[in-house]
Amino acid sequence: MYLKSANKTECYGCEACVQACAKGALTMTEDAEGFRYPHLDPSLCIECGACELVCPYEHTPVKHESDQYAFGGYVTDAKTRFASTSGGAFSAIVSAYCDDDTVIFGAEADGLRVFHSHITGTAELSRFRKSKYAQSEIGSAFRDARRFLREGKRVLFSGTPCQIAGLLAFLGDADQTRLLTVEVVCEGVPSPLYVRKLDDLMKQKRGAPIHSLDYRYTGKSFFRHGKWDFQQMRIEPSNGGRARTKDRWFNPFWSVWLQHLMSRPSCYQCQFATAGRTADITLGDLWGVHLYCPELYGQNGGASLIVCNTEKGKAVFGKAKASLFGHELAFSDALRYQGPMRAHIADNPDRAAFMADLQSDMDYTALNRKWAKPPTLKLLYQKYIWGNRQKVFFSELRKKLLGKARKHQC
Repeated sequence: MYLKSANKTECYGCEACVQACAKGALTMTEDAEGFRYPHLDPSLCIECGACELVCPYEHTPVKHESDQYAFGGYVTDAKTRFASTSGGAFSAIVSAYCDDDTVIFGAEADGLRVFHSHITGTAELSRFRKSKYAQSEIGSAFRDARRFLREGKRVLFSGTPCQIAGLLAFLGDADQTRLLTVEVVCEGVPSPLYVRKLDDLMKQKRGAPIHSLDYRYTGKSFFRHGKWDFQQMRIEPSNGGRARTKDRWFNPFWSVWLQHLMSRPSCYQCQFATAGRTADITLGDLWGVHLYCPELYGQNGGASLIVCNTEKGKAVFGKAKASLFGHELAFSDALRYQGPMRAHIADNPDRAAFMADLQSDMDYTALNRKWAKPPTLKLLYQKYIWGNRQKVFFSELRKKLLGKARKHQC
């Protein structure tokens, strides 16, 4: 346990220990790398052990890894799909579970800050849509969820796998029959210092800080300009100036992050990056869709992978399917294209050197010039000339031609 060992690989930053401390002896404090860890005030600690009892590193919640149900597809409502990152399955699940007594928890963004909050009803669900590649501040969300459950309300709690594990460890033996947990497939959380350097550049060049950061901007129209494959980052300055948009292969953020140079130390040993999951439902991008289920590609508008891990999750999703276009998938096929559901991210021996530069006075441009890898001509050909859209088109054309040939032979 981090509070005893000070080993940062043993802390996921879920904040369960902070919320379990009745004396307020623990607070979250940012370290030099930008990650938040619990800090103990010995003068307030009574050594009750409550923090250790709720630590998911010490007490891993049950993992569900048998009879998992996988589904691929996207919401049929184009507006909802456009407002989402990966097919809009989260919105469909919330609508299926939500009633007048339901409280929904999720991560929302205010500029660069990402934090957990809650809403009642679906009118403000847009606050929780879109992927945020940052670790959210949990705040009092676990305590609030427990209070609502004790009041007899239904609770839907969404977050990363370690946050869901932290919540379940925090709740312990409390009645969870009215709780639905929804986790996202996670490939590690990046240091917030990186986007702060980007913010500094925006202030210098645009004269204003970042107003909003959309890590996965999907374009203006799914049917003409679907951008899901390209994972565009869209940055809007706070002075109302022109937004800046970059495709994944030209965006240094994706290059640095996917090299695993700036993830939280615990992400390199994450015990939740396995096929067995702690949440009722797991959501992610339907990667590999153009290879094994191209009929779900949907003109590059985004497609969701939904994995139901519990009977409760299956029951809720059974209601949500009415608003989705898609079908059941073999779990083994889905798992093949979901690296973070098979193993945690690999160590990068250059991480320490990169983090040293990140903490130095090196600016955003110089940092990326040194560490980000530019796309090769081969990669650009694969993505822009012979990309997923083209693969899906020729796959569908081939099926049609084969169908006509068989019909002619008959």
